Amino acid sequence: MTAALAEERTDARASDALQPPPPVRRKKRERAFDDVPRWQIYLPLGLYLLFTLIPFYWMVLFAVRPAKSTSLVPWPITFDHFDKVWNERSFAVFFQNSMVVGVSTLVATTAVALAGGYALARFNFRIKGGFMLALLCSQFIPGALMLVPLFEIFKNLQLINSLVSVIIAETVFQLPLSIILISGFIKNVPVSLEEAAWVDGCGRFRAFCAVVLPLLRPGLIAVGSFAFVHSWNHFLFALMFLSEQDKQTIPVGLNTLIGADSVDLGALAAGGVIAAVPVVIVFAFIQKWLVTGFSAGAVKG
Repeated sequence: MTAALAEERTDARASDALQPPPPVRRKKRERAFDDVPRWQIYLPLGLYLLFTLIPFYWMVLFAVRPAKSTSLVPWPITFDHFDKVWNERSFAVFFQNSMVVGVSTLVATTAVALAGGYALARFNFRIKGGFMLALLCSQFIPGALMLVPLFEIFKNLQLINSLVSVIIAETVFQLPLSIILISGFIKNVPVSLEEAAWVDGCGRFRAFCAVVLPLLRPGLIAVGSFAFVHSWNHFLFALMFLSEQDKQTIPVGLNTLIGADSVDLGALAAGGVIAAVPVVIVFAFIQKWLVTGFSAGAVKG
């Protein structure tokens, strides 16, 4: 009798062991924003969006409505202001000069920052910490303080009234932040990938181009776009180093539309739209890589 009961208990325990465990009730995590009504989130965002878009709408409104119109709706639409600034006010030349400065600054900044960032990320040398500190401290120096020495240097080099002077100045002031970002991004790429390429017979430069460089696309896009937009919108260097009208850029060209006694609001708004279009197009196409590049370059390193 006892043996039979023991056998039944053993079988019961075995059957219980074979059965799946009862589901564990997980306590639902309550997040802070789950308890917040949606209108408290969307209302501030909507107000911020409205505050941001109203100036753009006002600029477009003045650019496409007739000169003497006071309507808040752009109707009838006219493009006379664009024709005036593009042909009569030489904005075609300004646009070309700004494009040359922006693209050249993009290429030069990206190339130099790539070399400097790789050196900081992969090599150890005595003044590495001091060099990084100097790069960070250089961000606190306003560009206006460097105008006089830069003007003297470019004057001795006979680069005054040349787009090369603006390109050099813009590149120099973009390099510290660009090197820091590229260095942080390269540190996220494992060194073992390069070492594997070295074992296969690649040199350092070939291994970098074949293995590391394709992985740096988000970082390069972030640095290049930042350099392009900054040089496109920068006013001070172009104003100081360029004197002839056919060498000026769009920010300086917009300043010429503001007279001492009167301002042509329609032409000024049309010039602002022309200046904003390339920047909007750039950010529309590279938004995904821009966010990834800046976050990856800032998290580590």
